[in-house]
Amino acid sequence: MSRVSPDSSLLEEPGRSIGLLDVFRRRYLLSLIVRKEVQIRYRGSVLGWAWSYVKPLVQFVVFYIAIGVFLGMNGRVDFFPIYLLAGITIVTFFNEAFSNGTRSLVDNAALIKKIYLPREMFPVASMMIAAVNTLPQIVVVLIIALFFGWAPSALQVAAILVALIIVAILATGLGLFFGAVNVTFRDAQSFVEIIVMCAVWASPVMYQWEMVATTVPDWLFVVYRLNPITPAVELFHYGIWFPLEPGGAQLLPDLGLFTAIALVTSAALLLLGQSVFRRLEGRFAQDL
Repeated sequence: MSRVSPDSSLLEEPGRSIGLLDVFRRRYLLSLIVRKEVQIRYRGSVLGWAWSYVKPLVQFVVFYIAIGVFLGMNGRVDFFPIYLLAGITIVTFFNEAFSNGTRSLVDNAALIKKIYLPREMFPVASMMIAAVNTLPQIVVVLIIALFFGWAPSALQVAAILVALIIVAILATGLGLFFGAVNVTFRDAQSFVEIIVMCAVWASPVMYQWEMVATTVPDWLFVVYRLNPITPAVELFHYGIWFPLEPGGAQLLPDLGLFTAIALVTSAALLLLGQSVFRRLEGRFAQDL
């Protein structure tokens, strides 16, 4: 009786990942992780999902009073509450996805050391969980905008989606990079906290871009627009605030160009994050 030898070309090295593609090949497992984390967040809570609507409203009221009333922005910017809430929403999405992605490997150390699964799944899941938590905030700002007569064009709706795509790609790439580094050097988490703290001020959320343009040199204003969060915030403003026809509102100069640059930059950071992640992945179990 002859024995048939297996074709070695069909064999795979155990525990070998093909990176992000492997994550989306295991979409069911990814969905389970996302669902589990979302449920854990509101477990034992009386209000449950209602907190996703309460938190942005409370944050909005605080900033509205502190900046809108005390600093007089309500009188300078038409529909300033909507302008403010739109910017806060997109930056909050980035901050949550980036911060949680950085901590995701350390937080799931027990699982990583016990079984094999694509490690990239944890930063990706963190981004998706942040997206789920951001949806109620988007609903809140759109309902408020509708009350003031929001009637966007198809291009303005597309701008909202492009802004979310930019932030999702950017946060995932940075989450992969800093998440991998954070396994060995926990200082990375503190560094990320500084970035997150500055993110809301590094983009036109609390103020208008014109204030930056008239204050800093031209070259620094270009650098300001090269920050991918800046065009993402302005796309959100274009999709939510601009349809209300605020007086004197102007688009960020060369918004289309800097949107394209933001997409390319975010994609490049995603590739860099994946590359660094793959390079450091072999030390995860040991360092965790």
